[in-house]
Amino acid sequence: MFNSRLGCSSISFRHQDLRAALRTISGLGFEEIDLGALPGVCDHVPYNLDDAAVTAVTAEVAASGLRVRSVNGDIGDLNAVLDARQHAARERHLEALLTLTANTGAKALVLPCGALSHEPVRSLDEDLDEIAAQLIHAGQRAAEFGVELWTESLHFLRFCWNLERAELLARRLAGTGVGIVMDFSHIVAAGEDPLEYLERHQGRISHVHLRDAVPGNINLSIGNGNADFAAGLRALAAGGYTGHFSLELETRDVTHDERPAVAAKAASYITDLL
Repeated sequence: MFNSRLGCSSISFRHQDLRAALRTISGLGFEEIDLGALPGVCDHVPYNLDDAAVTAVTAEVAASGLRVRSVNGDIGDLNAVLDARQHAARERHLEALLTLTANTGAKALVLPCGALSHEPVRSLDEDLDEIAAQLIHAGQRAAEFGVELWTESLHFLRFCWNLERAELLARRLAGTGVGIVMDFSHIVAAGEDPLEYLERHQGRISHVHLRDAVPGNINLSIGNGNADFAAGLRALAAGGYTGHFSLELETRDVTHDERPAVAAKAASYITDLL
């Protein structure tokens, strides 16, 4: 029904519990998902991710028949200053998320590009060094589980919120195996140009999130903002991108009842462009 490279994030239906969200996504004709595991954004994966929770979520996903492209998670602010106890807790959470990623057959775990703040904890360079170090470590752990580690950068609400910081982080990650997730909405919300983003991240993009935006607002349905998806998808193809796409429709311009129809409309539009 839709392009086989186009999936739907469970975050698009975060108002439903996991079973209902998976049923909705499957019923619309999608075959692939990104699994939302972001505390405060999407509760489909419990933050206290013990063995029982990993088993339960894995079983729900398996029963849905949907493929999982990535698990979109969070292990805390990667530029935070942590003590030994906090480091140990972060490591346990990372291991649980990687176990879930591997058990669901996902290709990668996605982690954020720093804290939900644009202000440095120490300094710009020190914070970027720490974020990169934490992502590289997570990537090394991911390899032990047979999966990849990606980071969503730029992200309008987080430390690497604009083109400059996203590029500085990407330089630090070059050659480490850590992939980059491009999100149209965060680029547009930051007042940046997706085509310039692609020029600066040539050959580095591992996955693409799709949602619309205007400067300062990331929560718009596709067609209600300023993102030029046609130009962006053409540029991705011209640059040799062969990865997948996910509708991450965590939008606030439609009612919950309207979400399935809006998601289907967006998927048909993107499928036509692909």
